Amino acid sequence: MTMGDTHTGEDRTYRQKLTAGDVDRRAVLRSGAALVAGTALAGCTGGQEGGTTTGTTTDGGGGSGEPTNIAIISSPAGFGDGAFNDLALQGLQNAAEEFNINIQQVEETDQSQYGTVQSRLAESQNPDYDLIVLVGYNHTQALETNAAQYSDQRWMLINDYVDQPNVAGYTWANHEMSFQAGVLAGTMTTRKLSHAGNSLTPDNATVGFVGGVDGALINAFERAYRAGAKWVNDSVDVRVGYIGNYTDTQTANNIASSQYDAGADIVYHAAAAAGQGVFQAASDANRFAIGVDSDQSKTLPDYQDVIMGSAVKFINEGTREVAAAVAQNNWKSVNGQNILGLEEDAVKVVLGQAVGPKLPDVVNQNLSKSKQAIVNGDVTVPCTASGCQN
Repeated sequence: MTMGDTHTGEDRTYRQKLTAGDVDRRAVLRSGAALVAGTALAGCTGGQEGGTTTGTTTDGGGGSGEPTNIAIISSPAGFGDGAFNDLALQGLQNAAEEFNINIQQVEETDQSQYGTVQSRLAESQNPDYDLIVLVGYNHTQALETNAAQYSDQRWMLINDYVDQPNVAGYTWANHEMSFQAGVLAGTMTTRKLSHAGNSLTPDNATVGFVGGVDGALINAFERAYRAGAKWVNDSVDVRVGYIGNYTDTQTANNIASSQYDAGADIVYHAAAAAGQGVFQAASDANRFAIGVDSDQSKTLPDYQDVIMGSAVKFINEGTREVAAAVAQNNWKSVNGQNILGLEEDAVKVVLGQAVGPKLPDVVNQNLSKSKQAIVNGDVTVPCTASGCQN
């Protein structure tokens, strides 16, 4: 089946061009790292010239002596997304419990302002930031200029890389975890399951995917998800739709609803905050969904009865690691390009808190088997951690 075969009917109308949206190896990741439920993060509004930035400061509690000052700038999805941005911030907060770190949280949802906001923080003297964390590939273009212009400023870029000695680029293997999300969906779409009034239709092997921006990064989620589902069941039909951004929950709901109406019983989203619309559609249709980035059955407990599982990446461990390295004057351990995947236990599919216990053993068996096949090189996952180039 070609990619075009999946974009049928109503789903095609939601595919939009990229305008502005969200977005070898790492030796050290904490073994057994657990994601903690994300919390909505309220900022003190204070519009600044050149952007709609809001921010909060968290005073470091660990360690002694001069504090390490760290700023974090959100992706266009903003903080409080229960996923990508909250996980990145959480890692810094975890580091602050261990080291004397002050955190400046900067929410900027307008991508056109990233160059200005980055440079403003790099020029700051009170405080002088030891590290600026940039959440998402949307920051890449601005950072290509600013990393060179502010060569003494250390930067962490999530989900992309700029080839400068003052940049730590951390990219999680989105395609590998999405393949595993497909394995979960492909395994369950032909099986019976009932939970809290929600059910599967085993006579109809159809699943869905809802993406944020239709571009290289999220295309990797989509294509790997389809490949994972077909690794289990070659005849599965995968329906696809794109929102065009990462914040429009209503459009996400509309797309997912059309997929459920067309026979999908499980929908995976890669849409950041907009993904909550997918979960609502699953609830309305009495079907199931798969979350992304964090264990969304924990971060969004109101939807735990429809969240079969989540494709998780331990972003919090990455930001904690870089923050700790800066606090310990050990930048050389983290700078450069770092790609983290199944082999490093940096991504995985976790089963939902409420639905997971009802899933058959074959789910974990297939997840384990497919992981080993990917790590061994027996299965080639479409695209790369950075996205699809064609």
